[in-house]
Amino acid sequence: MSPESRPQTPPQEKAPSRVPSSMDARPVVRPLSPHVGIYRWQVSNTLSIIHRATGMLLSISAVVLVAWLFSLAAGQTAYAQFGWVFGSLVGQLLLIGWTFCFFFHLCNGIRHLAWDADYGFDKAVARKSGMVVVVISIVLSILFWVLALTQVTS
Repeated sequence: MSPESRPQTPPQEKAPSRVPSSMDARPVVRPLSPHVGIYRWQVSNTLSIIHRATGMLLSISAVVLVAWLFSLAAGQTAYAQFGWVFGSLVGQLLLIGWTFCFFFHLCNGIRHLAWDADYGFDKAVARKSGMVVVVISIVLSILFWVLALTQVTS
């Protein structure tokens, strides 16, 4: 068979990486790790990203809590300025968001503890428990603010 009549192989998208073998100088052909784009997006991917984001936002809220304590110690003027910021619409939305972050991170952390005990790794169970975490976090956030606002008004 002549080289012209041989079937052409389609070109590869990327060449495999060549890493020297420990036994000799010949390169070893190893596949590249799969790209994120080949994976199907799932609930657990989203919840993992949200869990990390809520952890970072809770760290920021801890700094804000320390700033609130400093304003409390600094006197009435500083505390009033801090109260004005968090009494505004943007401040209220931040507080509500941080409350959701707290409850989501708490509930998802409990879910991770169940995983550490080897419960809930089945795909269907993991998907359902993720959705339960989201719903419970929303319900707890709403319940917290309803109770907090009824305590303030009474």
